[in-house]
Amino acid sequence: MLFHMVDRIDSLVPGRSIIARKLLSRRENYRRWGADDHRAPGGLLLESLCQAGTWLVLASTEFARSGALVSVDEITYHGEAGPGDVLSLRGEVDAMGDQVAVLSGTVSVDGRPVLTARNILCALLPAASLEDPVDTRRRFERLRGQELPR
Repeated sequence: MLFHMVDRIDSLVPGRSIIARKLLSRRENYRRWGADDHRAPGGLLLESLCQAGTWLVLASTEFARSGALVSVDEITYHGEAGPGDVLSLRGEVDAMGDQVAVLSGTVSVDGRPVLTARNILCALLPAASLEDPVDTRRRFERLRGQELPR
C-alpha cells in the first residue's frame, strides 16, 4: 500500500470480519483528493474501507495473499465526513476462494453510517509480490497495538 488509510485495527476475526479506524487529519488538504471543500471525498472513504478489507484478507490467508480491488457493485453514501472525524471501518467476508474474495462493509462516524459498499470484488495476489512480508507483518502488528521487536 503506497499510502495508509487505516490507523488502528480494533478487532479482526480471520475469514469473517474486521473493525478498524482512520482519523481524518485536520491538516489534510482534501482538495488534492478531488474534494471541493473541507469534506473528505467518497473515494477516500471507500479507499479506507478497502484497505481495512485488505488487512482482513491478509490475516485470513496467514499473510500469503493480498486483495487487489477489481470492482464494487454497490456504493451508497449516507452522509459526510471531514477533518477531525474518526472513521469506523467495518468489513465482512461474503465469500473467499483461492483466487478471489467478495467483501462488504460500512464506514461510520460517531455511530452513523456515511458509506456502505456491497460486493467488493478482490483478486487475491501473492502478498510477497506486492510488499516485503516482514514490513507487512510489522505494520500489521503496529496497527493491532502489538509492536514486534526489531
